Amino acid sequence: MNFKSSIALIGALVLPLAVMAQNVATVNGKPVPQSRVDALIKTATHGQQQDVPPELKAQAKDQVVMREIFAQEAEKQGIPNTADYKNQLDLVRQTVLINTLFQNFIKTHPVSDTDAKAEYDKIKAEQSGLEYHARHILVDSEDEAKKLIAQIKAGSKFEDVAKKSSKDTGSAENGGDLDWAKPTAYVPEFSAALQALKKGQMTDAPVKTQFGYHIIRLEDTRAAQFPNFEEVKDKIKQQMEQVKLQEYQEKLRKAAKTDYKFAAEQQQQAPAAAASGAKK
Repeated sequence: MNFKSSIALIGALVLPLAVMAQNVATVNGKPVPQSRVDALIKTATHGQQQDVPPELKAQAKDQVVMREIFAQEAEKQGIPNTADYKNQLDLVRQTVLINTLFQNFIKTHPVSDTDAKAEYDKIKAEQSGLEYHARHILVDSEDEAKKLIAQIKAGSKFEDVAKKSSKDTGSAENGGDLDWAKPTAYVPEFSAALQALKKGQMTDAPVKTQFGYHIIRLEDTRAAQFPNFEEVKDKIKQQMEQVKLQEYQEKLRKAAKTDYKFAAEQQQQAPAAAASGAKK
């Protein structure tokens, strides 16, 4: 055997070994590629494929081989020829296409640290001001509220009265404690009464809201607490990415030529049609 023949023989032997190395197994003579395992692991780890535990790799291989076994049986039974299979396959195809489209959009339209910081500063400015630590007692009638106010003024502890009489069960067990919150967290009547109080002061008269009658006591105030930028940067970026993605989706929807009327469009057209009919 000459030199060239030896090289050719080695090549013929090495090539099948290389191909086999790219496959996990064969099932009924059909190779199961390693790429399926890699794709499954990527999905399971949300794209974080570094330092994948050996047990996860083993599970992924088992899953891929089992899927091939089941898929071959489904093909044997003629399932790929059924209308239901074809409809579901088309939906899956669209899902993969759409997910990839959106992932590519986010990759090519990243939110910079500068943009995220600007959004952070905007949110922080909107949420600046005072936070109020309040307690309250909620009852159904004004007379009942007045009686409880009299009891507290006579020496009963606010916390004890709240535990016994408040119908706001969420705060009652903690003595009516509402923790720290901005005034905007409450309905307008409650908020106005709360902001009119001084530290340690209780409302002299019941405060009526849509929930009933409140007795409110202001425990303390403080400057609004806000996390550092680095603590919330990733979350802000994710939210901004979602806004960008929604705008992109809406842009595609408006650009599409279709005779279909989306539900939101129908709702917008209904009042206009009613107004037009009223004029006639």
